[in-house]
Amino acid sequence: MKGNGAASPSRLIDARIEELGDWRGETLARVRKLIKEACPDVVEEWKWRGVPVWEHDGIICTGETYKAVVKLTFAKGAALDDPSDLFNASLDGNVRRAIDIHEGDKIDEKALKALVRAAAALNASKRTAVRPARAQKKSKSD
Repeated sequence: MKGNGAASPSRLIDARIEELGDWRGETLARVRKLIKEACPDVVEEWKWRGVPVWEHDGIICTGETYKAVVKLTFAKGAALDDPSDLFNASLDGNVRRAIDIHEGDKIDEKALKALVRAAAALNASKRTAVRPARAQKKSKSD
């Protein structure tokens, strides 16, 4: 628990998984485990009134649950290589891409982990690329 009495994001995600109590909870728990295995330093967040979010130098993906699907939305998915064709939703956007997982779908664990690692690496590369630009701006105005 945090000092303000609010539950931690990880505990809120635990509660969501338990609350679902069906294939969606099992699927969310499974992808959560894979995300943590792929990126051990991942930070779990709870945003937008109840959406699990996994971050590493920025958002990697969100894990929304709907009646018929668990949706993993990768914040910068359009910039990621997807050689295993995991992305099957939100394919027309310029930035995001999503994976809709339906009941009974088999998760390609190796490919999902590779996608998570690629998203974390992209976030890290963008973060380091932005820092020098900011430093240059500051020095020019000094």
